[in-house]
Amino acid sequence: MAPNLKSDDYYQILGVPRGADDGAIRKAYKKLAVKWHPDKNPGDEEATTNFQKISEAYATLTDEKKRRIYDQYGKDAANQADQMDESDMPGGGGVPFGFRPGGHGGHSHGMSQEDAARVFAQFFGGGDPFGGGMGGMGGMGGMPGGVHIDFGGGGGGRASQAIHGGDPFAAMFGGGMGGMPMGGMGGMQGGGFGGGRSRASFPSAMPQRPREKRYDAIPEGTIVSLKGLVSRPEMNGDRGTVKHYDPSSSRYIVVLEDSEETMKVKPSNLLQHVHVKLHGLESKPEWNGEKATIIAWDANNERYNIYVIGVSKAISLKPSNVILDNGTVGMITGLQSKPELNGKFGTIKSFNIDSGRYDVQLSKDKVLRLKLENIHV
Repeated sequence: MAPNLKSDDYYQILGVPRGADDGAIRKAYKKLAVKWHPDKNPGDEEATTNFQKISEAYATLTDEKKRRIYDQYGKDAANQADQMDESDMPGGGGVPFGFRPGGHGGHSHGMSQEDAARVFAQFFGGGDPFGGGMGGMGGMGGMPGGVHIDFGGGGGGRASQAIHGGDPFAAMFGGGMGGMPMGGMGGMQGGGFGGGRSRASFPSAMPQRPREKRYDAIPEGTIVSLKGLVSRPEMNGDRGTVKHYDPSSSRYIVVLEDSEETMKVKPSNLLQHVHVKLHGLESKPEWNGEKATIIAWDANNERYNIYVIGVSKAISLKPSNVILDNGTVGMITGLQSKPELNGKFGTIKSFNIDSGRYDVQLSKDKVLRLKLENIHV
């Protein structure tokens, strides 16, 4: 069941059936919230609106009381669940004042951007939501109760200090690549797909010839997001993992997150979510050396959006303020002495703090020394 962000139904928004358990709802929220997070989509008002809708749906469907009321009376009643006593509850003998049974329509999505950000922060508990896996899920185990946001009628909303129910993070997401079949896509071409999509196949008995070491290809296992797709723009922002690089088609084989499917994708249609360290910050010198994850690249301003793990904040930085980890593959840009190398890819071997330059390996025998601003992902 695909998410439908144009719907007003909470289940359809998250793409889960009405009988979905809490684990399925949390899994759907995690994937969608990371995809549509405003910091990952700078300047995109639609992404901000979608992020708020997703957060509102999640906050309601993981609150046992609100979900029961929503299922029977609809959104407006669920949004006022905290003002109801037990006699107003479904099966309690009364109908909430001002509401009539049936229908799941509503007037407007009442969760504010601030409350949506709070839900996101509580969900990840100080971990890195944009890195690989669950980013450590720091602080999740000891958090009492669940996300409890009151986003009643009218504008904005307020965060409630009350905590209801059990630990909403106890049943975390199943690992691996299960479920969500998306067949019939194999013939898709254009927009960066190359050979299109197919179900992943990992034969166990067939011996494989070792691949030649490449210094211009993103390493296997790197977490990436899709971007700039033309034929399937709704997939932009979806995440996956690089399986390997196919030199015959000049495309990467990417395994989609929470799926058994692979895609062939052009390098220009991938954003790597790699780890970095902050460097040379004058306005926040205490942040220099902090670890962070790249979550977006703003091509117009030539800046990264970076999630700083230690302070749980996203900031915008120039490449000159970011040190990419050793082993990261980046694209050379802005070289005036050797313009023929611009657009080529290489692997970062090391960074020399004294000279402020990377050693970048282009081939087995060729290493280039580059400034921070002359390579990016």
